[in-house]
Amino acid sequence: MGSEVIILPAIFGGIFGIFYLYFTTRNKERMALIEKGADAKIFTRERQRAAPVWKVIILNLALLLMGIGAGIVIGGILYSNFNVKGDVAMPGSIFLMAGTGLLIGFFLTKNLDKE
Repeated sequence: MGSEVIILPAIFGGIFGIFYLYFTTRNKERMALIEKGADAKIFTRERQRAAPVWKVIILNLALLLMGIGAGIVIGGILYSNFNVKGDVAMPGSIFLMAGTGLLIGFFLTKNLDKE
């Protein structure tokens, strides 16, 4: 009974701890560099011209959904024509095609950034 109550605070506590350590360490490193006389420009990045975020999200979401749809079709073909068990054919093909769609989205996003 008690373990169900502990899980959610433990997850949030872990996430909080990771962010806290990240930001405090980053602050200490920056303060040490400032004390040594380092230029403040090292903390900011030159903004490169990149594709808008909404284009990247729509592209990757569209390719993910197309991959899931293709995975369902391929899983159905494997199940009906090649006598592969449905428990194996459907999830396997869905995950394979969804991953392929995201990989294609990654490469297309790289091409968008080059333009």
